[in-house]
Amino acid sequence: MSTKEKIELLEEIMDLEPGDLTPETVLSDLDEWDSMTKLSLAAEAHKEFGKTFSVEDIKGFLTVKDICDAL
Repeated sequence: MSTKEKIELLEEIMDLEPGDLTPETVLSDLDEWDSMTKLSLAAEAHKEFGKTFSVEDIKGFLTVKDICDAL
C-alpha cells in the first residue's frame, strides 16, 4: 500500500476530507486525533496489515508520516 493510500485510510478513519492530511501533519494539532481514532487505527492496522500497535506505539506517533512508516 502506498503512502497516499495509507493517508487516505487515515482520512477515512478520522472522517476527514480527502487531501486534509499530509505526511507532515502533526497529529496533536488535529481535534480528530482522539481516543476513538486511536482505537480505530489500532483495529484497522491489525485488519489491513496484520500489525499490532501498543499504547506506547500510538503515543509515539507525532505525525501522519510516523503512522504511515509504522504501517
